[in-house]
Amino acid sequence: MAKQMDYNTIREVFRRFHEAEAEPKGELDHVNAYTLVVAVALSAQATDAGVNKATKELFRVADTPDKMLALGEEGLTEYIKTIGLFRQKAKNVIKLSRILVDTYGGEVPNSRAALQSLPGVGRKTANVVLNMWWRYPAQAVDTHIFRVGNRTGICPGKDVVAVERAIEDNVPADYQLHAHHWLILHGRYTCKARKPQCAACLIRDLCQFEEKNL
Repeated sequence: MAKQMDYNTIREVFRRFHEAEAEPKGELDHVNAYTLVVAVALSAQATDAGVNKATKELFRVADTPDKMLALGEEGLTEYIKTIGLFRQKAKNVIKLSRILVDTYGGEVPNSRAALQSLPGVGRKTANVVLNMWWRYPAQAVDTHIFRVGNRTGICPGKDVVAVERAIEDNVPADYQLHAHHWLILHGRYTCKARKPQCAACLIRDLCQFEEKNL
């Protein structure tokens, strides 16, 4: 684990990320808050591209909790059977749709605790929804961010909650909204797990990773 970067270095890291892409976007397709919750829940242990391929047709017929309940678990399974763990995910989506209808009037709640009470929705999923739909500076820490944070020193921590806290505590406020998207995209396309693209990295001179692949 690298040591925590100082304020000025972190500020320069995010200045460069912002300069390269001012408005980074999440890569899961969705049309409303509900379809975003479903897409993120389906994306666990699956690629965004794989989820988008499955939900392209699904969201045309079921873009609200009521429509999803009408489709039913078996009907939903037909659309998502190319996604890993699809049977359990179908159960969760139907259950969370029922809760949204019965408890929240068919609307997606926008508190972390309420979101996390839904089947198949953990802290990371809740943070993604809060950030992408309500533009709240929540930090959804996945394997990419955990790796980048610890490798570079931007936001080191022994577990995902510690890394989330390190982002909240150390990234300047004006970069908080998009921080997790910049870090995810950096981990997905540049700071890869096995073969980091250090030669093409925007922040290689600031990064503390000792085994740079140059």
